[in-house]
Amino acid sequence: MCEKSVTDDWQPVNCGKKTIIAAVRLLVVAVWILQPCSSRLNAQEPEVRIAAASDLRFVIPELARQAQKERHVRVNVIFDSSGNSFAQIQNGAPYDLFLSADIEYPQRLEAAGLAEPGSLYEYAVGQIVLWMPAGTKMDMTRQGWTTLLNSDVQKIAIANPKHAPYGRAAVAALRKAGIYDRVKAKLVYAENILQAAQFVQSGNAQAGIISRSLALSPEMKEGQAWEIPAETYPPVEQAAVVLKSAGNKQAAKDFLEFMKSESGRRILEKCGFSASATSSRAAAP
Repeated sequence: MCEKSVTDDWQPVNCGKKTIIAAVRLLVVAVWILQPCSSRLNAQEPEVRIAAASDLRFVIPELARQAQKERHVRVNVIFDSSGNSFAQIQNGAPYDLFLSADIEYPQRLEAAGLAEPGSLYEYAVGQIVLWMPAGTKMDMTRQGWTTLLNSDVQKIAIANPKHAPYGRAAVAALRKAGIYDRVKAKLVYAENILQAAQFVQSGNAQAGIISRSLALSPEMKEGQAWEIPAETYPPVEQAAVVLKSAGNKQAAKDFLEFMKSESGRRILEKCGFSASATSSRAAAP
């Protein structure tokens, strides 16, 4: 029992140590019970660790929010070029799901026995655009490729074609346009497509060949973009695969199933990706 001492005024209750501990425990339980159900569920939701291509930088957060609502899966993502992520996965990086901007890398993982059988899925086709910051005096809509021949354009940022599919697409498009040899000395190579965009944003390059998804992002949509004709470069086929070493395969599969759903495809298309033939079939009723 607690002993209550009274003088002229009311004094604090003098309780034993065991009683205080019991009261604290009861309070902790009560707080947990009174938490919203959604808060307790979030703590229990499985987490999928994703290695994602840099062109997905502004679409993954939206996909993650909706996947958490519909599939109760949380996302932990690292962005890099597809080639770098592929090398990390080969060396045992602890990812559950690989979202590549180049279908070849997931195919190679599958062939090497590092991917979950039957999980390879082509989720989208990427596109490239020529992009310059807002306020540029050149009219790319009218000038097209000749914009890059202007003496005011001293640096052109692209992703490194050695390990980034968007870099290979940029080089192919420049060759097709017949101006590669004339602008080759202006090219600056970024580690990935997101860094290429940042080069132009920061003023370290006057123009860049970047993904359409980045050009539509909140940070860059005020700039000037010219869509490069798709027939001038190989299609940037983007694919996902669940990894054999995944610590949470079910969470990875659930997130991939969300990407195949109508909700997932709608987000991808809104953010600048075209549907592939495979993704269209997957979402068909």
